[in-house]
Amino acid sequence: MSDQQTILVPQISSFPGHEARARAILRWLVQQDIVAPLATSCGRTGSRMAYAVAPGARRVVERPGLLPGDHAANGLEIVTKRCIYTPTEDFLGEAGCPACRQEIGEALFDSLEEWMPGHTDNFTCPECGHEDDINGFLFLQACCFSNLGFIFNNWGAAGFTQAFLDEFAERLGYPVALVRVAP
Repeated sequence: MSDQQTILVPQISSFPGHEARARAILRWLVQQDIVAPLATSCGRTGSRMAYAVAPGARRVVERPGLLPGDHAANGLEIVTKRCIYTPTEDFLGEAGCPACRQEIGEALFDSLEEWMPGHTDNFTCPECGHEDDINGFLFLQACCFSNLGFIFNNWGAAGFTQAFLDEFAERLGYPVALVRVAP
């Protein structure tokens, strides 16, 4: 079984109070018994420390039998630094302007050199001049750009329920993108 990630990301570049909100979301997930309360080496990136899948996770997925319980990388990793979340396999890099509906993917993805270090959160459409947070543009494939992300390692086959995704977004206070990454 090859590793994959299901990432929930608020659709805002600079989430206000992102570290405090990350802790609040983690507390909620632990209280709901969706993830374990202590980090262990069940992650995939960096230090490999993550919060393992817990029994309550069965309530928030569509196919509980496909949760990665005994897989080495089965935990939730929380990212609190500016990151670009895109599929790594077959990513087309296509984007459109919500105002003029023109294809502006090349220019938008080129602008990430300014976005990544935090020089700006916004992108301006080269076709019509519409300016918005980069997440306000249209993407053919789910992707997101934020200083907050929740990486669920190998939970993708189980599939989150819409009710869970809705509650997650409500607790964050922002719409959420669901990005699937399969290396």
